[in-house]
Amino acid sequence: MEKESMFSKKAEEFLNVFRRGEEFSKEILKENERLRFRLAELEDALSRSGDEARSRLCEERVKQLEDELGSLREGISRVEEENKDFASKYVEVEEENNNLANLYVASYQLHSTLDFNEVLRIVLEIIINLIGAERFGIYLLDEKSNELMAVGSEGIAEEDLPRVRLGDGIIGKVARDGESYFSDDLSRREESLDRPIVCIPLKIKEHVIGVLSIYTLLTQKKAFSHMDFELFNLLAGHAATAIFSSRLYSQSERKLTTIQSFLDLLKEKPRR
Repeated sequence: MEKESMFSKKAEEFLNVFRRGEEFSKEILKENERLRFRLAELEDALSRSGDEARSRLCEERVKQLEDELGSLREGISRVEEENKDFASKYVEVEEENNNLANLYVASYQLHSTLDFNEVLRIVLEIIINLIGAERFGIYLLDEKSNELMAVGSEGIAEEDLPRVRLGDGIIGKVARDGESYFSDDLSRREESLDRPIVCIPLKIKEHVIGVLSIYTLLTQKKAFSHMDFELFNLLAGHAATAIFSSRLYSQSERKLTTIQSFLDLLKEKPRR
């Protein structure tokens, strides 16, 4: 009895599902019939309206296509602007990569030797090739006399560069205060050697050991670029460290040679 009851229940459920499916099919057929009737009405209305309705439909379609064309043109214009922006950023990235490579090479070269004259030569090359300076001088501070004396130059005879007391003029003030000086007019050619267009302090932390004094540039510039300022920062720090280290090393080498020579003299046996 129990099995028959279960079977009867499942059969009833199946019949209910079947009835719902039948009702759904009837509803679909009715909706299909309604749509066919509506389509026939529209076709009949269109056939009665004649050319005027067709013309209106064509005009609406043309307007729709024109709107779509306008949207496509706007999209193409946006894509072109994005491409231009992308190309500009790509050029900037390439230039920045090239600048970073130059900075790395310059920094590596500065610390590749402890020879004072070689370090000065590398600093001069960086100033000429990467900054584009035509006439400039490198001063170091003599802390005993508080005077800045030229140790290297380009476009100017080293002996023509004057000694500058700490705090005097643009060069002396830059050495005293440790703050860079930039002229408003980078294109001027100043004959006076105490009025540079750019003066950069060479510092180890906050201790100024000298200055870089630039008088003219190889190419006229209205303003310095981000790369120029990065190079100035490099010279202000790395060049100062390299110059200071190589100078100390050269002095210690000379002292060591002197001491060694003195020891050699002491070791010599006295002649009878």
